Amino acid sequence: MKILVTGGCGYIGTVLTGKLLEDGHTVTVVDTQWFGNHLKPHPKLTILKQDTREVDAIPLDGVEAVIHLANIANDPGVELNPTLSWEVNVLATQQLADRAVLAGVRQFLFASSGSVYGVKDEPQVTEDLSLVPISAYNKTKMVAERVVLSYADRMQVHCIRPATVCGYSPRMRLDVSVNMFAWQAVKSGRITVFGGAQTRPNIHIQDMVDVYRHFLANPGIASGCYNAGFENISILDIARRVSEKVSAELVISESNDPRSYRQNSDKLLATGFVQRHCVSDAIDEIIDRHASGALVETDQCYTVRWMKHLSLAA
Repeated sequence: MKILVTGGCGYIGTVLTGKLLEDGHTVTVVDTQWFGNHLKPHPKLTILKQDTREVDAIPLDGVEAVIHLANIANDPGVELNPTLSWEVNVLATQQLADRAVLAGVRQFLFASSGSVYGVKDEPQVTEDLSLVPISAYNKTKMVAERVVLSYADRMQVHCIRPATVCGYSPRMRLDVSVNMFAWQAVKSGRITVFGGAQTRPNIHIQDMVDVYRHFLANPGIASGCYNAGFENISILDIARRVSEKVSAELVISESNDPRSYRQNSDKLLATGFVQRHCVSDAIDEIIDRHASGALVETDQCYTVRWMKHLSLAA
């Protein structure tokens, strides 16, 4: 299959692109490469260093499926430059979906976010609950979902709502909870927890990649939105799980962060998807790669820090 992956040089995209090539697909990656390019050369891989807002320059001839990962990620990143974020996360998404339909693309996979629900009291947060996004990032994802789903009568559209992703990638992120706590523990023996009672759903990066592969392999799955998260754990419990593996002091500070998310992914599991990895695996990966020297901390591991370095703040 000929596949276009936007954001294919990112944290998830780098791992996903490698797996798609292993599966035998022909892949074109479109990425600004703000955070570098860690993809290895491959005869079936084309890498284009460009912005998705330059939508007319994105090659779609013969493309059968689009996996749209490119976005300004997470709440703090979006808040650095809301205008840029709406342009990238929403406007460019609409233009790409429109061009995809005109080019005859059969399947459009959109990386949304499990945070679109906002703060919910329900213990089981399923896809049929109302969306009450509480941050600009959440709002861009909600609107983009509505946009791409409007094309579902002309191509298969699957909006994936991931939990917080964890685990190792060659394009590493150390600003997401599990990775951050594990890195703090191995680096300094001290984990700083702000609040702690907030719940976060989690998904290992290998499972996240396999979700996209699952939908590619089963294009007949009904268009719509699908949660992808399996371990609803409090921030404090994540830190404790890390400290069970690495001797580290837990330092708990007050927080005014109200975000507390849970997810139920029964709808995804009903399509035949099987979870194979967990938070504990992600912690082990970071510990092992730190010990071997394979994981090195740089400013590029932190979205906001690197966006400021690139002068992308408004």
